[in-house]
Parts: sequence; C-alpha cells; structure tokens
Amino acid sequence: MAESATAPTVRGRPLRADARRNYDRILAAAEAEVARSGAGASLEEIARQAGVGSATLHRHFPSRQALLDALFHDRVEVLCVQARGLASADDPGAALTTWLRAVAVYGATTRGLAASLMAGPPDPPSGEGCGTMLLDAGQELLRRAQAAGTVRSEATMVDLLALVNAVSLVTEGRTDAADEAVRLVSLAIDGVWAQAG
Repeated sequence: MAESATAPTVRGRPLRADARRNYDRILAAAEAEVARSGAGASLEEIARQAGVGSATLHRHFPSRQALLDALFHDRVEVLCVQARGLASADDPGAALTTWLRAVAVYGATTRGLAASLMAGPPDPPSGEGCGTMLLDAGQELLRRAQAAGTVRSEATMVDLLALVNAVSLVTEGRTDAADEAVRLVSLAIDGVWAQAG
C-alpha cells in the first residue's frame, strides 16, 4: 500500500515511529477488509487484522468515516487532479461529463468508496473528507458548464455526485462495473443537460 500524501499528525507534529507503524497497519488491514466486506466492514476485525486494540484504532480514527476518508484519500485526490486538469477544456459540458464518468467508474470499481461518500457528511469538521474534496473539485467544472448553457442552472454538485454515487452503488461488484457505470451515468446526464429552445 502506498503511503498517503497526507501524513498523520498529532497536534501538528508527525507521529512517533511506533504510532506511524500502527496507523499504516490499520490502513492496510482496512484496505483488505473493506475490499472484502465493503464500507460497513467490522472495525473490530480491522483492528484484529492490524494487530492493534480497538482503542488504538479509535485513537487514530475516531469514527468509521475518518478511517474510510483516510483509506480513500489518495484515490479521491486523483479525481480532484483530473477535475483541475479538465477545468480549462474548450467544451465545459464534455469536461464535466468526462469527470462524472470517471467518478462513477472509481466508485463502481473501488469497493466501499461510493457507500462511504453517500454515508459521510458533506462537510466534515476538518473540511478535508473525501466528499468535500470531490464537491470542491467539481464546482468549477459545473460552474463553467452552467455558464456555457450546457447544464441546467438548478443542478448542484451535490445533486450530481449523489446521482453518480447511486450509479456506482448499483454497479459495484459487477464484472462489467466500469462499462455499466459509464452507460448509466451517460443516460442520467441527459436529464441535467439544459434543453435547447
């Protein structure tokens, strides 16, 4: 498992070496358990697999959502980078569509991600949860598509991500999950496009 770009800290200081090892073992165990059981994976089983006590798990991750956000952070950051890259595309509607399809594919092919995004608060106290990251990343794409008259003015990024995550939940685990997610998102996008005339 790759080390997260956002190294854990305690009161702004890096973790001690032993605490960092525990943190990394918990994330590795969570990755395996969430891949097997989804976002509702047993925290007790994750702690057991990591070789730590429940109190240690909760010291690092005070909630299930905090653990899931840490687990999926790097994958979601890839989507955020993609959104920033698409923000200057010549066709704002196509850029938004491309990004929404990518979010759907990630959700459909990464077990637990879509459920985590649907369950998590849109604005966690830290402001750095995966849902907030995606909302922030997609805002400029949506704003440009609306300014171009491509997307209905009443559509919000919360609406679009809810729709995309619903598609991801329905297609997660299928052998053709990526293709099916793209197909269903493409059908749904027709409903948020502005109608000519």
